[in-house]
Amino acid sequence: MKLIFKIFTKQNTFLFLLASMVLLAKFVPFRPSYNQWFPLSSFIDWGIAGIFLLYGLKLNLKEVLKDVSNWKLHLLIQSATFLLFPFLVFIFYPAFRDTAYYSMWLSVFFLASLPSTVSSSVVMVSIAKGNVTSAIFNASISGLIGIVMTPLLMSFFLNANPENADQTEIVEQLLLKVLLPIILGIALNPFFKKWVTRYSNIISEFDRLIILLIVYESFSTAFIENIFASVPSFVFLLLTFSVVSLFFMTYHIIQFIARKMNFKPKEIITATFCGSKKSLVHGSLFLLVLGIPDDQKVLFLLPVMIYHSFQLFYVSWLANKIAQRNPQESEAF
Repeated sequence: MKLIFKIFTKQNTFLFLLASMVLLAKFVPFRPSYNQWFPLSSFIDWGIAGIFLLYGLKLNLKEVLKDVSNWKLHLLIQSATFLLFPFLVFIFYPAFRDTAYYSMWLSVFFLASLPSTVSSSVVMVSIAKGNVTSAIFNASISGLIGIVMTPLLMSFFLNANPENADQTEIVEQLLLKVLLPIILGIALNPFFKKWVTRYSNIISEFDRLIILLIVYESFSTAFIENIFASVPSFVFLLLTFSVVSLFFMTYHIIQFIARKMNFKPKEIITATFCGSKKSLVHGSLFLLVLGIPDDQKVLFLLPVMIYHSFQLFYVSWLANKIAQRNPQESEAF
């Protein structure tokens, strides 16, 4: 229980730090001239590669493969993450395609294309007394699938925008900053497993540091170039409404399908919690890897940050509520 409390305290602190980075970018933005003292962009680029290297080092393939037999549950979760989510956003594509709000739609589609979270998914499934082993499997495998699926889904729409980076460059960035570090990490896992376990807390703090710097740099650019002046206030409200609605639609659709498949209560909990999550870590990293234009980075980052905050607070409340039910009520979940 102390571990769970500690994790949620960290998450709340991280949300506060995210907000602080936005305020810092507003009042003390990082200007291009500052690079002569500290090359922030280069540090972030190396940090991205470092995060995925550490992800590969932490990934225990033997533990992941233990739960492969529960394939129906895994198929539902991964289908929800990479098919259901994007489809629910894609159906609105005709309404936004030739409008001034197309970039806003694309930013929500970017959120829908991301893989699931790792740590919070496992923790919340554990609190709600779901299938933790399957949660670990799906949280781990989701990040690997996302390396292919997120760029693939986004490529259908980024290709149509001539302002975006050349696709060859994007592939190179994915190979150098994402795929190669993960492969290297997995290969070195047997040699550094004890080291990764011993310094796991420091490693998780490094992840958060890079995300905070990405947020700071992106919002600094937005404030310096006065990007927010061109974004109406109701767009922020519409984004918030869109991502919250997307969560509830996905959550209840997964729950409905899981019940129709006669899943046990523990598996329903795992399916709904893992299948309805989206990763701020991957969102922040792919934002830089996919060649999103600088003047749109904040718009793409906002839905991910809003969704991350909402899912953290709401699902943690929901997990505790489910955990307090008696066995008879749990069977009816």
